[in-house]
Amino acid sequence: MVTDLALLRLLQLVSPGLPIGMYSYSQGLERAVDDGWINNSSEAGEWICGLMDNCLTYIDLPILARLYFAWTSGDEDRVTYWSRTLIACRETAELRAEDRQTGQALARLLDAMEMPEMQVWIRKPETTLATVFSFTAVLWDIPKHEAMLGYLWSWLENQVLCAVKLVPLGQVAGQRLLADLAAKIPGLVDKALQLADDEIGGSAFGLALASSRHEMQYSRLFRS
Repeated sequence: MVTDLALLRLLQLVSPGLPIGMYSYSQGLERAVDDGWINNSSEAGEWICGLMDNCLTYIDLPILARLYFAWTSGDEDRVTYWSRTLIACRETAELRAEDRQTGQALARLLDAMEMPEMQVWIRKPETTLATVFSFTAVLWDIPKHEAMLGYLWSWLENQVLCAVKLVPLGQVAGQRLLADLAAKIPGLVDKALQLADDEIGGSAFGLALASSRHEMQYSRLFRS
């Protein structure tokens, strides 16, 4: 059971105010809007929901769970293995760069907060956001299940904020979209926890295409 302090630490870890630059990334959404694939709240919801169902559930969440176990066991070789696996699942250069940059930014923050274990991860090429997020969850006694809920919630909140800026959507429409999609999170986390190692992996062609086109987009607000 999550303690009051662990809950507060989780809220801190998933806060959009965390200085790791997540607000700089739209994960292909900017290009999808620019190309006319997404024009309203309904289409934004379908896009975000599709990524949750086909990517986060089959890649990020089960790998986060394995990273959590590896940190708990003190098995840094497995931490490196699953971090490399996660990076290998990113289909474009900017998605790989996003993972490394946000993970390394979180590692720098933790090092500044007197967590010297993170010094080596500040420049490691295997560093991902999930790698450092899972370490922090273990260190702060945040249970694995709650850490996975928080990780997916943080991703979802950022995607909805991007949609509010890009589509654009009103604040009420954004909150309605966030509430509707958040209702799916518990079931997706439970599904991810049931996956075997050989079931991890997946692809969303639209994301790969939008991201690769975004890398060449002339004018843009976001880094992905």
